[in-house]
Amino acid sequence: MTPDQYCQDKAAASGSSFYYSFLFLPRDKRRAITALYAFCREVDDVVDECSDTQVARSTLNWWRGQVADIYGGKPQHPVAQALVPVTLQFNLAQELLLEIIDGMEMDLDQPRYSDFKSLQLYCYRVASVVGLLSVEIFGYSDRQTLKYAHDLGLAFQLTNIIRDVGEDARRNRIYLPMDEMQQFNVTAADILNARDSENFQKLMAFQIERAQRFYQQALAQLPAIDRKNQRTGLIMAAIYRATLDEVIASGCHVLKERVSLTPLRKLWLAWTTWIKS
Repeated sequence: MTPDQYCQDKAAASGSSFYYSFLFLPRDKRRAITALYAFCREVDDVVDECSDTQVARSTLNWWRGQVADIYGGKPQHPVAQALVPVTLQFNLAQELLLEIIDGMEMDLDQPRYSDFKSLQLYCYRVASVVGLLSVEIFGYSDRQTLKYAHDLGLAFQLTNIIRDVGEDARRNRIYLPMDEMQQFNVTAADILNARDSENFQKLMAFQIERAQRFYQQALAQLPAIDRKNQRTGLIMAAIYRATLDEVIASGCHVLKERVSLTPLRKLWLAWTTWIKS
């Protein structure tokens, strides 16, 4: 199996919304973004699938070595091998790949966030940085597009946090800012024990409003000159916003259920957004 095929299989197996947004790209850009996505999945899986914190930390350090080898050595992992020509062609910054790993490591060190400012650092590392790297692959003319990518990545991660409250709680993780939980009189025990309540619903409405605000802010910052190149990001936005709408329509019972779109709906959103954009 070639490194590119490994990345393709990794992306396809995930069933992620991102996979559907890649389908309409030219071959070289599709190969590049698939390799980047596979990298994100690999380092994320280290944290999610390894029960031993020390082993997970050692594995992330090994991945830091792989990133170094991408830029000046001979990487061993097929994803790292696939990224070698990608980083050269699209000028992807080494420090940004390392930021993603740093973000994943935060899950080992920090299962709670005191306020939104501290959560934003996590969101920047695991999502906004991916957006900034993706923009380099898709291509842009106006540097304002970088602000769009940063804020759109943040909106995506806030959507993930809202959708996955219950799933994260079962891993003893709470990404809702603690000061906001206190503001709405929701305790960590409420989240961990899946206790839905009127207060919890008000807390989630507050989180949803902020995510929607970041979508609006991001899309307003995308210059017209770069809209065509950034159609893949717009597809992701359409799928993620539809997911957020489904969370709202379902009554936001995210402590006990996880909302997701069907593959057919994701494909339909991808196709219609590509055509319209």
